[in-house]
Amino acid sequence: MRRSMLGRLAVAACSLSLLTAFAPAAVAQADGGGHDRSYKKVGYFTQWGVYGRDFQVQDLEANGSAGKLTHINYAFGNISPQGRCFTGNVPGEADAWADYVRPLDAANSVDGVADTGEQPLAGNFNQLRELKAEHPGLKVLISLGGWSWSTHFSDAALTPASRKAFVESCIDLYIKGNLPQDGARGGAGAAAGVFDGIDLDWEWPGSAGDTDTTYRPEDKQNFTALVKEFRTQLDAYARSQKKKTKYELSAFVPTAPAKIDAGFDVRRIMRDLDFVTLQGYDFHVSGEPRTAQQSALRARGDFSVDGTVDAWLRRGAPANKLVMGMPFYGQGWTGVSGGGDGMGQPATGPAPATWAAGYEDYKALKKLADSGTYTIHRDRRGGHAWLFDGTTLWTYDDPQVLRAKTGYIREHGLGGAMFWSLDADTADGELMTAVDRGLRGR
Repeated sequence: MRRSMLGRLAVAACSLSLLTAFAPAAVAQADGGGHDRSYKKVGYFTQWGVYGRDFQVQDLEANGSAGKLTHINYAFGNISPQGRCFTGNVPGEADAWADYVRPLDAANSVDGVADTGEQPLAGNFNQLRELKAEHPGLKVLISLGGWSWSTHFSDAALTPASRKAFVESCIDLYIKGNLPQDGARGGAGAAAGVFDGIDLDWEWPGSAGDTDTTYRPEDKQNFTALVKEFRTQLDAYARSQKKKTKYELSAFVPTAPAKIDAGFDVRRIMRDLDFVTLQGYDFHVSGEPRTAQQSALRARGDFSVDGTVDAWLRRGAPANKLVMGMPFYGQGWTGVSGGGDGMGQPATGPAPATWAAGYEDYKALKKLADSGTYTIHRDRRGGHAWLFDGTTLWTYDDPQVLRAKTGYIREHGLGGAMFWSLDADTADGELMTAVDRGLRGR
């Protein structure tokens, strides 16, 4: 798993030491109720989800999500020790087979036609191209880094020369689509037109991330310069192609004020970014000794979505460029003692789960909720929910929570919603539908 769940647990646990009480969110200018504006709906598609979860691009068409999304962030692209975007078949580092080599049969293809051995583009990239053909307004961004693959971001951003070379390599690989040759697959321009921009998922400039991820005090100024370099080169390439619309540039950004201040010159980067997606989850994680909310809308004296929005607004981010992150998964604990509804109680460890202890897809949690063995609890003021059976607790977002969050987006004039990750939704796209309906004011 490229954005390893253990890594995601670690970053949030690390953030706890930086815990700061948040003031109430500053209210941005509303948009007249939100009915007349277009909101971004950004979903992460995981490269590795095509294996164990068997979640293919075609499933976005089958479950109705494709017609509701405005953006798909493809997770992830990696950065080499030399500071270049790259792909290949390197276990744990790159998966060209999933990206553009793997042939899809007719049943798993968006257009219903099986891939041939001769076509230069297959795999997820070709399916994304077919999905865009069915939905012309849909944009696909390549997301660079993630928890596990932010290792070399700091080195790549270190100097003007390294930044220039790094950005050139990413544009060449993903925007121009010049893929390495792999048998009949790949070659010059093979993936041209698949990606409409780049999402920077550096976790985290200026502060600790995964155990092998380099960070430096100067990352803050270097990240600002890197964003500028991406904006400059993307715009230049768009002009050279006489492209009518620009290539988009976004970034995934943290909730902890200390991490924001260590790595992000907010006013400057927001000039060059089209939007940022806010960390709206993993506020607390199953590696902690007590149960707690992981994605509350509001929480006095604790991490929350409202506190994250407020932190970015106070530092100069425009409200309409803030896209709220929402989890399509839950954090879980077992061995919970102390009685009551289970929230805030001691636990013996992460709950058993399908893919990783303490982490479960919404589609599995929905089955638990419907089983009758768990009770659904809600903090309506805080805007979060959890399941508890007396021993095991799962904190998660369901459609009712997402309705409250989309109402908040509309009320505060935010830019939209982002979700990690699309493969965790139900077969009929229940969470995606809830977000879409909520942003439409329905």
